[in-house]
Amino acid sequence: MTGCASLENFVDSHQRLFVLTGAGCSTGSGIPDYRDAHGQWKRAQPVTFQAFMGDEKTRRRYWARSLVGWGRIRRARPNDAHRAIARLEAMGRVELVLTQNVDRLHQAAGSARVIDLHGRIDLVRCMDCEARSAREDLQHELGRLNPGWLELDATEAPDGDADLDGADFSSFAVPSCRRCGGVLKPDVVFFGENVPRGRVDLAKQGLDEADAMLIVGSSLMVYSGFRFVQRAAGAGKPVAAVNLGRTRADPLLTLKAEQACESALAFLLRQRPTARTS
Repeated sequence: MTGCASLENFVDSHQRLFVLTGAGCSTGSGIPDYRDAHGQWKRAQPVTFQAFMGDEKTRRRYWARSLVGWGRIRRARPNDAHRAIARLEAMGRVELVLTQNVDRLHQAAGSARVIDLHGRIDLVRCMDCEARSAREDLQHELGRLNPGWLELDATEAPDGDADLDGADFSSFAVPSCRRCGGVLKPDVVFFGENVPRGRVDLAKQGLDEADAMLIVGSSLMVYSGFRFVQRAAGAGKPVAAVNLGRTRADPLLTLKAEQACESALAFLLRQRPTARTS
């Protein structure tokens, strides 16, 4: 059930793969993940949608940490796992990449058939007028309003977060939407927030048109991703996973490779891409 050779056979045996990726796909790019090998949180759970929207103090804390941690996301570059999946698409073997990550590294690696299930960290959304703007623009405004915060010593955390132990956030200034004065939020799905229905429907369509599913770097502890494995298994589609440690879907897997994503998928970078004919 394990091993890179078996994974290569699995990929070679299926022509239209639905690929679901998670945080383990981006750790090789320097972005920390959330969970350990047992699927447990490595740190305090991320902020919830309800807390962010309901409490100004929570928003100050979030944006202060994001101001300090944003550089990690901005500097991140695709690793060999992203490049291997892009190569698989270039070979005509990918029906869809559904990523739980918000870092856009699949697109940077060259993948085009991608749905960002949980949104994009490089965009900011106004929760009142729905205007979208670049996160980088907000970074400049946050820095202008809060001089000195970028020099703080912090431990970097997943998705551009940073640990600022003991910091006083009471004076941290958070700008409002320039268009309407509304609350600004990263254009990502927070815990406690629903994934947009249209996004889920497009992903389900991609899965239905695939003949197998490949999971790369996800423990699938969050239901928004796990439900696609349930759907694949219910339709009788084979499911393979690359993940270091336990996944929620272990009983449903046809194959599991407990390896780093880059090494498990290295065989794809040795193959010559060819266009899909069907």
